[in-house]
Order: sequence, then structure tokens, then C-alpha cells
Amino acid sequence: METSVGISSAVLDQVLAAAARSPTMEVCGLLFGDDAFIAAAIPCRNVAADPTHAFEVDPAALLAVHKAMRAGGPRLIGHYHSHPGGLPQPSPRDAAAANGGEYWLIIGGGQARLWRATAVGVWLERFVHVPVHPSAPCAPAPASP
Repeated sequence: METSVGISSAVLDQVLAAAARSPTMEVCGLLFGDDAFIAAAIPCRNVAADPTHAFEVDPAALLAVHKAMRAGGPRLIGHYHSHPGGLPQPSPRDAAAANGGEYWLIIGGGQARLWRATAVGVWLERFVHVPVHPSAPCAPAPASP
């Protein structure tokens, strides 16, 4: 198990509320901060062919964020998504899409759990659970792309 990571309580509330408002469709967004703290999140459009069972962050949002990072903007450290009616743990589809080192904040059953993708492995072997500890908000969310 990895060392715990802090998360802004506002960010945690934001992603949990977004998932609750969308009980049948996966919601998704991007996480910003560093290896020790998740400071902000922006919601993104889910462009998956079947958003009831999958998520795909809008490529335009990803491009905008990478452009902003090159200009000194907040550091992208991962993303969040929900599993409507499911558990807050990675699915086989998540494992297939994972890139080593990314944080995956997964919401399911009214809970959020943080995972870090590893470079190798299958399904749950591709992820390490990372405990989170909510703290007071410290930064405003980056502008939505």
C-alpha cells in the first residue's frame, strides 16, 4: 500500500455529488495537484460510445489541459470516474486503459477510492490502493476546458 494522499474536501464533495447526480451514466473528469495532494478537479464530458458502462474523457479537454500545463498551468495527475451501481474499484476495462503512475479516483456506492496505476499487471494487479485523507480546500479549480 502506498503512502496516503491528501485531497481537498471540496474536490471530494464535488466528485461524489457529480456521481450522485448521474446514477445511470459514468461521470468523469481530471485531477490536478502533485504526488501528495489532489488540489482540484474539473468535470469533463464523457464521450464513450456507451457511457452507461464506460468513460472516455473528451479529447478536447485533455488537449486544452496539456496546452495549459505547457504554459505553466496546474499539473494533471490523473482522473476520476464513476461506476454507477458498482464498486469504487478498477474494472477490467479500467486496467486495459491505465497508464503507469496515474491516479484513478473511482466513485461507486456513494464512496470514492483512490488508486495508482502501475506499469504492469492484469486487472486489479494494475492498481495499488492509495488511502486518502480529506482536508480543507486550498486552491480553486482550474478553468474548465
